[in-house]
Parts: sequence; structure tokens; C-alpha cells
Amino acid sequence: MLDLQAPGLAELVSRLDAAVAPGDVEALTAGVKATFEDLAASRRLRLPSRFTEPRPDCYARRLLHRDLARGYTAVVMTWGPGQGTPLHDHAGMWCVEGVLEGRIEVARYDLVDERDGAYAFARQGQVEAGPGMAGCLIPPFEYHVLRNAQPDAASITLHVYGGEMDHCCIYQPRHDGRYERLTRPLSYHE
Repeated sequence: MLDLQAPGLAELVSRLDAAVAPGDVEALTAGVKATFEDLAASRRLRLPSRFTEPRPDCYARRLLHRDLARGYTAVVMTWGPGQGTPLHDHAGMWCVEGVLEGRIEVARYDLVDERDGAYAFARQGQVEAGPGMAGCLIPPFEYHVLRNAQPDAASITLHVYGGEMDHCCIYQPRHDGRYERLTRPLSYHE
């Protein structure tokens, strides 16, 4: 159970509850993003230590808060040096992702073609996000790669999803420049 006594967590949950109330996904994600940016910029949000430790084998994915009645989950990801994701989607759900500590490289892709189980993507740019910076993913614009941009320190991000993201699709490069889609189940660490 989440300890809402930790600095900023009760405020985060209260503000997320209010932000997800609008039915329009554009307004909803804008509200979640504004909530994150305000709390992160003011440094009022402090995570319990169990959320901040990196794992040696892969980035850590830890459930911070789940509200199935309102239809969202908040997940903290801790990225060790060099850790990142393959090209992936968000299983058709909206997401707001923001950096709490460190720096994260985000490369965004658009799906431009799918034929016979082979996918083609166009890279749409890359940003390096630092503390307090956030972005929204709204399907069909949900494809990206994340990577810790710090060579010798962990980075921590907060992801708020429009549901319980228990799987996604990853896209593995093929020899012909296209990608193969594989479904990957997702779980939480600790």
C-alpha cells in the first residue's frame, strides 16, 4: 500500500484524480502533465526510497498508485546507467511520462506502414528530458524509445497510464529495415 504521508504523494494522487475526470483525452493528458510539471518543478514530490533503487539487469518498473475506478495507474521507473527500452507502443492507451531525477533520451516514431506482419517507422526526432519535463503519448502517436542519458547515474521517471498497462508490443529490427512486432507482458518489480 502506498504511504501517502511521503512528501507530495497525497497531493499527487488528489490532483491526478481530478485531472483524469474530463472525458476528452487531450484535456485529461494536459491536466496530468500540468500536475506532474508543477509537483516536479517545485520539488514537493518525494518518492519513498523503495522506488529509487535501480536494478542491475533492467530498468525497474514499480507501481506507485492504481485507481481502477478512475481508470489510471501511476508507475515509477528507475533507470540504471545505459538502461533503456526497445521501440515499443503503449497498448493503445494514453500516457503522460515525466522525469523526476536525471536525464532521459526520448526518441519518438510514427508508424508509416504495416504489411504482412512487417512494420515501417519514421523517426520523428529525439529530445533529452530533465527533471520537471513531461510529455504525452496519445494513440495513434504512442511509439518511442526511452534511454537513461546519464552514463554514471540513475534516472527516475513517472508514467501515468490510462489503465493498467500489463503488456505492450515491442518492435524488433529486421534485416530489411522493417520491424517485427512481438507482444511483451509487463509486470512490476518488488
